[in-house]
Amino acid sequence: METRHKHPRGLTHAWRATGIALQGLRAAWQHEDAFRQEVLVAAIAIPAALLLPASSLGKAMMIASIFLVLIVELLNSALETAVDHTSLEQHPLAKRAKDVASAAVFLSIVNALAVWGLVLFGHA
Repeated sequence: METRHKHPRGLTHAWRATGIALQGLRAAWQHEDAFRQEVLVAAIAIPAALLLPASSLGKAMMIASIFLVLIVELLNSALETAVDHTSLEQHPLAKRAKDVASAAVFLSIVNALAVWGLVLFGHA
């Protein structure tokens, strides 16, 4: 059953989805300090990964670990925004949700550091 709420199909869907994703990146850039900081790190780390003496697989893992930090930060920002939209009132469940999302960002950063360390210094 077709409704006006259904997404268009094919290339139209892909085009619109890309536009929405770019709006999300723009919103994160404008409103999230941590995202801007992590993009700056990515702008340095990704070219560095390509230039460092590592295997192709190692370089791919290094770059993927940086993108993972950005992805988790975007999800964290989305959750925080949704929680704040629901209520700015202090609530233990809202705090827990924000703290858990923040922990996910922290673990993604630890993961990136571990990947980079193992790729660059893991040669016995």
